[in-house]
Amino acid sequence: MAAQGVVPIRGFLLHLTHYDPTWYARKSREKPFDLDLGLEIVDAMAETGLNLLVIDCADGVQYSSHPELARRYSVPMDYLERLVKRAQAQGIEVVPKLNFSQSGTHHHNDWFRPYNDLFDNDEYWRIAFELIDELVQTCHPRRFFHVGMDEDHDRAYSQYIAAILRLHSGLEERGLRTIIWNDSSHGGPALVHAEKSLAAEKKIPHDVVQVVWDYERVQPDIVRRLVQKGFEVWAAPGQAAELVSQWRQAILRYGGQGLLMTAWIPCQRSNRARLLRLIRTIGPMYA
Repeated sequence: MAAQGVVPIRGFLLHLTHYDPTWYARKSREKPFDLDLGLEIVDAMAETGLNLLVIDCADGVQYSSHPELARRYSVPMDYLERLVKRAQAQGIEVVPKLNFSQSGTHHHNDWFRPYNDLFDNDEYWRIAFELIDELVQTCHPRRFFHVGMDEDHDRAYSQYIAAILRLHSGLEERGLRTIIWNDSSHGGPALVHAEKSLAAEKKIPHDVVQVVWDYERVQPDIVRRLVQKGFEVWAAPGQAAELVSQWRQAILRYGGQGLLMTAWIPCQRSNRARLLRLIRTIGPMYA
């Protein structure tokens, strides 16, 4: 249990870009990441006691190892380097993120096209780790790398588990721990995702950080189950103040270690007021 009611890891997920059904539909109109706003967000995080920045990179940055992945909105790697340096100067830990989920429905791995069609063969993983290495070189993560893995429609259960194990093995070789989303709070049409998470819990190493996300209800039993299994558990509680408070209580009560704030909108000038207001109003609740 966290000492004196303090959640040790208090994070924010910032997007250089992103892929989900809503975001995918507006890809043709997407503008590049706004670095000035990103720097403002980092400063606001520091002011409100947030201490970890997850950066969703995808194809929002230009990779020297694979320039063919650049899109018209991709920004130079220097932008990411400047964002990382600001975070480091503010004492904020940086975690790069690439999502390796496979889903023609949710598109989370479409940033990797055309290589996502290789479907976990040796070439797929060789290229994946070339990109991971480039982000590690730029972001200098101390402990973690986030690999997504939420809402995976297209892999069989065994393939889903094997993909997590492959990512974990490669990141462990690089001295980093793996972070994944945990979908087990969901049912209905998303039950297949929940069941994959439950199946993976039985097979993957316990040093894989599980981020339980649910923006509509609090589920403390999931936190308790995962902690009892030996996992480090964070919660992504969404933006409603009441839910944030309830998830925070669940994390503290059952021995979780983190909270991760999410806002699934572009880091662009048009969203400046919304993003900064979110951090300044909800951030203190994390701390």
